[in-house]
Amino acid sequence: MIPSAIQSYLRRHRVPFERYAHARAVTAMELVDALNVPAWRVAKSIIVLADRQPWIVVVPAMATVDLRQVRHTLGVRTARLAAESEFADHFPDCETGAEPPFGELYGLPVAMDESLSANERLLFRAGSHEEALEMRFQDFARLEWPLVASFIQPLSREEEKASSYGAPVEDSGASA
Repeated sequence: MIPSAIQSYLRRHRVPFERYAHARAVTAMELVDALNVPAWRVAKSIIVLADRQPWIVVVPAMATVDLRQVRHTLGVRTARLAAESEFADHFPDCETGAEPPFGELYGLPVAMDESLSANERLLFRAGSHEEALEMRFQDFARLEWPLVASFIQPLSREEEKASSYGAPVEDSGASA
């Protein structure tokens, strides 16, 4: 279930959203399969430590975060994927691994891969492995004011084709 804090946050800011119950899905690609949607429609939140500052980096479901690009864009010396133990306290009402991209609510800066801005709507986890949330990209951008830049490694041709048609491909990024 989507935590009440997230629902209240969105309602308080008058952001319309839709909820989708689904079979338990731990990875972003499992979420794609559970919702039977193309992979490009699903965004995943990856927690990155950039010079020890946690960031929520939002990327397409089948993408892999390019930490070199994160370092360059954020202007930091180090960037690495955070261990769950390093960020779980920031999301006390969420299931570990189902962190939402709402940095304003959880006190973290948000960066988003520019490829997601091409989507009219975004589908992502909102604290639960059994329910997803969908909202307009423009509403998300207005709510979070994310840093938008390129944060992913280029997809292979096979991955590009799979993301276009929603075909299952092994999740190549950090778990979402």
